[in-house]
Amino acid sequence: MKLIDLHTHTLASDGTDSPSALVQKAHAAGLAAVAVTDHDTVSGLDEAEEAGRDLGIKVIRGCELSTHTEHGEVHILGLWLPRDAAPLQDQLGYLRRKRCERNRAIVEKLRALGLDVTLEEVRAIAKESVGRPHIAAVLVSKGYVRDVGEAFREYLGFYGKAYLPKEVLEPEAAVRLLAGLGATVSLAHPLLQRYPLPWLEGFVEHLSGCGLTAIEAWHSEHSDADTRQCVEWARRFGLGLSGGSDYHGGNKPGIRLGVGRGGLRVPLDVLEKLEAQRRAQGLPC
Repeated sequence: MKLIDLHTHTLASDGTDSPSALVQKAHAAGLAAVAVTDHDTVSGLDEAEEAGRDLGIKVIRGCELSTHTEHGEVHILGLWLPRDAAPLQDQLGYLRRKRCERNRAIVEKLRALGLDVTLEEVRAIAKESVGRPHIAAVLVSKGYVRDVGEAFREYLGFYGKAYLPKEVLEPEAAVRLLAGLGATVSLAHPLLQRYPLPWLEGFVEHLSGCGLTAIEAWHSEHSDADTRQCVEWARRFGLGLSGGSDYHGGNKPGIRLGVGRGGLRVPLDVLEKLEAQRRAQGLPC
């Protein structure tokens, strides 16, 4: 059975592999297709596509947008992004500027707590887009915490001493933005955060009226019951199904391309059905 992975991250955001290296790993793993869906950026897509052409593996242009709800963050995936995506680029540029401001403020909070951390050290680790995992890596390297998990528990996570919220889109705005570009718009790992099921069901129905076209049923952190719930919501609200590992390379060492923590399997026919959905909508694949 041929497998695919429609949710991956490179060092263009908070992964550790270059876009071309990620595609090479996907090819070595025997995947038929891979989507590159970095957080709030599309900067790695051209490199990934070029590697895909060289290796003969399908690469789907994507991104993952963070949004805010009354219960917390919800992530929206855009798949099959066009090359000319000026409205998205404008919005992403704004979010990146706000992220830079947040990173600087987090580092200042850490220094006020007596931790000798500089933004230059964080940037040296990140190479490209800077995020909290890179700040965590500096804290680990300096011995302030044992591992990344402790860094988030003690300092960077929601209850951490140096936590600051980030500026994100409203979910309706994110969905409409991506749908307006002709992307397949998928709700990412909807059961990851364990929000109240009645609220989440109503949320899925609401977003389906805004342009949501799919739901990520298969994910490294989804149980079989979670997957079944997503499949049921997709049936009820007329959505397609998607799935992926949420691979981040060394920043999530327990998750591998295509298989997640070892039990993930997203068959090729998931991709084929999404492509059929797009053709029925008059959209390119």
